[in-house]
Amino acid sequence: MTKKPNILLVYTGGTIGMVKDYKTNALKAFDFSQIVEKIPELQQLNCNINSISFKDPIDSSNMNTQYYGDIVDIINENYLKFDGFVVLTGSDTMSYTSSAISFMLENLQKPIIFTGSQLPIGDLRTDAKENLITSIEVASAYKNDNPVISEVCLYFEYKLYRANRTIKISSEQFEAFTSLNFPPLAESGVHLKFNEHLIYKSNKEDDKLIVRKSLVDEVVVLKLFPGISNLVVESILNIPNLKGVVLETFGAGNAPNSKDFISLLKNAIDKGIKIVNVTQCKSGNVIMGHYDTSLLLREIGVINGKDITTESAIAKLMYLLNKNLSEDEFKKFFEKSLRGELTDKYHF
Repeated sequence: MTKKPNILLVYTGGTIGMVKDYKTNALKAFDFSQIVEKIPELQQLNCNINSISFKDPIDSSNMNTQYYGDIVDIINENYLKFDGFVVLTGSDTMSYTSSAISFMLENLQKPIIFTGSQLPIGDLRTDAKENLITSIEVASAYKNDNPVISEVCLYFEYKLYRANRTIKISSEQFEAFTSLNFPPLAESGVHLKFNEHLIYKSNKEDDKLIVRKSLVDEVVVLKLFPGISNLVVESILNIPNLKGVVLETFGAGNAPNSKDFISLLKNAIDKGIKIVNVTQCKSGNVIMGHYDTSLLLREIGVINGKDITTESAIAKLMYLLNKNLSEDEFKKFFEKSLRGELTDKYHF
């Protein structure tokens, strides 16, 4: 790329945007318009940096579908003006948020890198500077006049991941995220090395960005455990206006095969509620029918989540439920990779 890439920082809230007032020891919001003055190392990057902050930055625990829409609006409004985006959010819900954004933006041709930190940007031992600097470097990376990354990613502690493959694994370690079912897209050491063969590319290079803001949030996660009562399951499945369920099962997608339990699920499916089978295991995938305890789930129409994460399954449910799809179409699209969020085919 002959000209310097223009990168937009989007600050929604979170630890990375806090600095300590050393007189009071209290944390206060960082002014991102002064980012280059506060972090002079950014001047060494081959890009121009601008920033937009939420008027009222939020704690990531308060993140919801309305804020997803606000993030998407900012990106959409600035899509033609900038070559890449770095979105700063709190790490607690970053996997949920970044997964949702990956579905909401169709035909994406530019990098959107989510990052944050475990310690505020002004702390002596902060991880914020490295995460921010490298995220901007990733968003600025070009090869043959094309961005190296053209998907939604999450960067944390020397690893760049596909966002909709990530889970948060630690509230204390700097290595807060991982992607156990898909390798990192890049690793940062002495050199920034991209695993280019893994990077997702849109097939429709000439098409404009399509924004899908409407999400259905009438969904729930139902995590099974030994001894879960049918009364609890029935109560959850009878939530008014419930549209979708992420059913967290055991191992390779197994669940109780008692007549009453299966009947509750079948009744819900017959009412039009979409139920997706996702394993509770941090890695591996659902294999419907591999054991007798998942055979009945397949027979009654439970959807195979394969190796999708719970965070991504929730986002994909919210996205697809607004599409007015038939039962067969919904199953087909959920079990198919739309943004690289699951592995289409396995060999056993």
